[in-house]
Amino acid sequence: MAEEIKTLAELDVVAEGVVLAADVEVEAGITREPIRDDLGRAYATGKRKNAIARVWIKPGSGKVMVNGKELNTFFARPVLQMILRQPFQVAGVEDQFDVMATVKGGGLSGQAGAVKHGISKALQLYDPSLRGALKAAGFLTRDSRVVERKKYGKAKARKSFQFSKR
Repeated sequence: MAEEIKTLAELDVVAEGVVLAADVEVEAGITREPIRDDLGRAYATGKRKNAIARVWIKPGSGKVMVNGKELNTFFARPVLQMILRQPFQVAGVEDQFDVMATVKGGGLSGQAGAVKHGISKALQLYDPSLRGALKAAGFLTRDSRVVERKKYGKAKARKSFQFSKR
């Protein structure tokens, strides 16, 4: 059974032991191993609205392929291209990884967000030391906002039909 603590000195000794044990547990929990396949790639799935992106990253020159097309061809708008480059800029690894992604569903904006989410998750799997910067920027969190469904008796999700008094 537990011993009784009678003096402050004994309390300090017990508290010191508890703190040291907690430190060991925290240090043990932090160690993350890189997760890569046989070809040296990291894989992750990214989601945004109704779009789902499967993303593979590997060390390279910064080439980005989405559904077999170059980044500039698939995402023609500069804003969408900027969204895809954000994880690399935050992690400080621009032009160090090649990206190969396949994306389905949703529109262009949702697809760009899905690829960004997938790139962020794959980066932190490839190099766990990048996790802190990506998490602080909020790139590892899936944006769960989706379009609200239309309800019966309504013109749209919330809009009512025009009211007529007579």
